[in-house]
Amino acid sequence: MRLKVIIPVVLLSISAGVLAFNKLGHSEDPPGRYEVIMNLVGQMLKEGHYQPKPIDDAFSKEVFNKYVRSLDVEKKFFLKSDIDRLAPLATHIDDELKGAPVDCFRNINTLIKQRVAEAASIYPEILSKPFDFTADEKVVLDPEKVDYPVDETARKEAWRKVLKYRTLEKLTDLQDLREKAKETDSIKTKTDAQLESDARVKVKQLYDRYFERLKNRQNDNDRFNLYVNAITTTMDPHTDYFPPDEKRAFEEQMAGKFFGIGAQLKEEGDRIKVVSIVTGSPSWKQGQLKANDVIQKVAQGNGESVDITGYPVEDAVKLIRGKKGSPVKLTVKSVDGTIKDITIVRDEIVTEETFAKSAIINGQHKIGYIYLPEFYADFNDRNGARSAEDVAKEVAKLKAEKVEGIILDLRFNGGGSLQDVVQMAGLFIPEGPIVQVRSRGGDAVVLRDRDKNVQYDGPLAIMVNEYSASASEIMAAAMQDYKRAVIIGSTQTFGKGTVQRLFNLDDFYPVKDGGSLGALKLTQQKFYRANGGSTQLKGVASDVVLPDPYYDVAERKDTDALIWDEIPRAAFTPWINPVNTEALKKSSEKRMANSPAFKLLNENLSTLKKLEKQETYSLNLQTFKSEQKSNTAALKKYDAVNDKVKELSIVNIKSDMDKLGNDSSKIARNKDWLKVRTKDIYLDEAVNVMNDLIVMSLPKMERKTNR
Repeated sequence: MRLKVIIPVVLLSISAGVLAFNKLGHSEDPPGRYEVIMNLVGQMLKEGHYQPKPIDDAFSKEVFNKYVRSLDVEKKFFLKSDIDRLAPLATHIDDELKGAPVDCFRNINTLIKQRVAEAASIYPEILSKPFDFTADEKVVLDPEKVDYPVDETARKEAWRKVLKYRTLEKLTDLQDLREKAKETDSIKTKTDAQLESDARVKVKQLYDRYFERLKNRQNDNDRFNLYVNAITTTMDPHTDYFPPDEKRAFEEQMAGKFFGIGAQLKEEGDRIKVVSIVTGSPSWKQGQLKANDVIQKVAQGNGESVDITGYPVEDAVKLIRGKKGSPVKLTVKSVDGTIKDITIVRDEIVTEETFAKSAIINGQHKIGYIYLPEFYADFNDRNGARSAEDVAKEVAKLKAEKVEGIILDLRFNGGGSLQDVVQMAGLFIPEGPIVQVRSRGGDAVVLRDRDKNVQYDGPLAIMVNEYSASASEIMAAAMQDYKRAVIIGSTQTFGKGTVQRLFNLDDFYPVKDGGSLGALKLTQQKFYRANGGSTQLKGVASDVVLPDPYYDVAERKDTDALIWDEIPRAAFTPWINPVNTEALKKSSEKRMANSPAFKLLNENLSTLKKLEKQETYSLNLQTFKSEQKSNTAALKKYDAVNDKVKELSIVNIKSDMDKLGNDSSKIARNKDWLKVRTKDIYLDEAVNVMNDLIVMSLPKMERKTNR
């Protein structure tokens, strides 16, 4: 997950003059692309990072270990002797960042390609023979609990156990299907031996696709990108290198729009299938591409077609998207079996699911609900979407509906534009500091809301979870510091308290052939709450804590994360009617203690945490089925939690329904959006807390009205 905060205007602390290339290379030859990128990244980390680590041998070793793990996550390719042989190069990476040839990368790259090719011949041989599932064997699946195989025999044995486990999973699934099948179904008459054979076939197909992707879809450039990111994320988790296509995708995500054809795709086996066509999109206007068509090849205009059979859907999307006004040619197999070429001119596609959306929850009180998936901002278009402006519009609509309180849902919101969060916080308070930002070696700058007007002064709650990060944490922290809102959710939020700036590497070293070097998202600042405490590492502690199934994802789990610290408090005046969070907390705790749904949820979370600690898995059929039966029962109990939650009455604002018109796909997506929220145990309790807050606020609001 990329958690991000970008501010549109930051003083550029690095200049092209600083990034001189007189040290590049050790000969008269011009530096290669990899050397240029490495030297640029090295100097930018040293000169521009907020708190750079020394780029030395110790740093190199950390990068080396991280990169090797990223190439061989399950420790099924490299041998222990490989790691020992590569070890002398582990101290070379700091030299590469200062201009030396990228020998470490090239040596590792050559070796991983060899080991992957060897492993590609191991799995078909193992899967060609039946497994003995009566033997009492176990397998360890956690790579942190195993070492690299000592030799080729040990590596083959490690593969055998993993493949046996995957086959065992498929076999038990097929046996379950046989039990539930009708007498007329062909699977009903199959023996265990036949099902075991079918299971091996399915596992082989899975690994065929996996190795096909490794062979044809992951090239030297892809592995180099991983290498550079091992370097940048060792400096801190949010400094990233973006190759050109990822840079474009990042900017599209921030803007909430991209340039493509307007077709929703999915991966089905080794095929890329069209799920639906976006109304009004280039595909819809062109008229030939239909739902359920299979896209076989993609060509850029009149260029050579690329066969995308076996591609993951995200890689297929990268080929199909491109510059506005450029043509893309698709070779498509239609439902009727005909194959044809379809040329579509790319245009802007707006992803509305990215944007703020509101609804009304009816019940004891009329409550407004605003969902904000990220703090988006289109920095390339002054008329583009801005999250602060959109939330202001949603607040205005809810006020017109005379809601008695508003819940702002920031769960799973990974952040975004710092400018927008400052503006958004100002909707709910008079003027004052929202966040403090400190650059490397400088004093903190206070970012303030300067608008004395308050758009909404009624009861306010903010929902968060452990995935709420960055700008989400600034918003929650500001409302908490001002005692303006009650924060409801995880014990604490993610803990990302840093600011990044995106630098185009081409601005520092233009490539003569017109290619691109990509971009670096560099951590340049750290932000602090109005009360002086950083949100880095510690995040924001919720006022009303709800049991959180999402654990072990926070910033504090990353050993490369920057530390927590604090600076002097900014001068600010708390909200005139401070929220009594302690009373709300006590009422919620009492409610949850008596709630069958929350009791069941807590039991299930305890069970799931125990399951996660399991280190070994049986390869004996009967033992495996017994363990699976127990695990499945536990998971079914988890699924039953929402059955015990009362259904919320959540409806759209009429003006929003009118905008949907007769667009069936939009109507369907809106229906699904509402349905998910009708049986949401966390939203249900947030509504209960808001009901309490409204009751507590009523006397104050009445006094204010009668003045």
